[in-house]
Amino acid sequence: MLETASRAVYDQDMSLFRDQVRKFYAQHLIPHLDRWEEEGVIDRTFWEACGAAGLLCPQVPEAYGGLGLDYRYNAIIGEELSYAGSSAGITLQSDIVVDYIINYGSEEQKHKWLPGMVSGKVITAIAMTEPGAGSDLQGVRTTARRDGNHYVISGSKTYITNGQNADLIVLVAKTDPDKGAKGTSLILVEADRAGFKRGRNLDKIGQNSADTSELFFEDVRVPMTNCLGEENMGFVYLMSQLPQERLQIAIAGQAGAQRAFDEAVKFTKDRKAFRQTVFDFQNTRFTLGTLKSKLQAGWAHLDWCMARHLKGELTAAEASAAKLFHTELQWEVCDAALQLHGGAGYMNEYPIARLWRDARVQRIYGGTSEIMKEVVARSL
Repeated sequence: MLETASRAVYDQDMSLFRDQVRKFYAQHLIPHLDRWEEEGVIDRTFWEACGAAGLLCPQVPEAYGGLGLDYRYNAIIGEELSYAGSSAGITLQSDIVVDYIINYGSEEQKHKWLPGMVSGKVITAIAMTEPGAGSDLQGVRTTARRDGNHYVISGSKTYITNGQNADLIVLVAKTDPDKGAKGTSLILVEADRAGFKRGRNLDKIGQNSADTSELFFEDVRVPMTNCLGEENMGFVYLMSQLPQERLQIAIAGQAGAQRAFDEAVKFTKDRKAFRQTVFDFQNTRFTLGTLKSKLQAGWAHLDWCMARHLKGELTAAEASAAKLFHTELQWEVCDAALQLHGGAGYMNEYPIARLWRDARVQRIYGGTSEIMKEVVARSL
């Protein structure tokens, strides 16, 4: 269990909320983890249960069916989800997709989509990455050309979280290809539009229960009122939302690292070798002592980032540094924790195996560690 008593960023109401989140996951999430890993997708009933419990998009204003809470509630949901060992795509909806609609959507779009996103009846995805374009948005080839009062969308996307379940996709497309990244727009595409097709549920190294898909757009017609915000402002919107996206990944990284560490402590204190516990060996204690020190610093840094974000002061460089630090720490802790499990760590029956597998992509999506270093370096 995550220790949060000394974290000043949270108050008593949030502690009570965290208890509710833990109880909810114990009942509705953890018993199904293995099945969802095998099936490669999470039941829609889980999404609706999350909605009923107030665990989806808690920052949505009350006028649109939400609770109007601040980001710390999102952080609690994300911390506990990662600590539980789940890669469910609810944080993508709550921490990333929904804020595009809150911040840039029209009143009509907000009233149409936000209540369903809060209740879990509407599942969303954001489609940026393409087979030939990842972090570099200038390389996006998906186009949305005007035809009367409609856009006609052509192109493909890949590695899209929630792709198999999504009812609504926030699509990154070029509305003016001659302008490069400055000709990019965000367009809402409903999954029941003619010409939209889902591809494979991709076979990944880890995060198997998080459905990740190819999406295809074959002359998909959507009304121009589906443009999110202003046309050709997509790049600006994406850059504006990056700090929260990268903070969310950092939160997951720190909580996942803590869970891996706790598993290592528990295992080494229980497993015996050469007439003593594995924990009693100096190498084990030195390894765990070093990791504990880094985790302590990590929690303090994460709370600093959240305090900055709540005041609207977390910069893109700071958020990138947070993602870099906490995901690299997650990998270091998970790998060391698996090593301390010995051969048992390579067995899927132990939680550390899943934690280790799922951690690997954290240093890739949302901007690779190398891109994070570049962003930080540009701020110097």
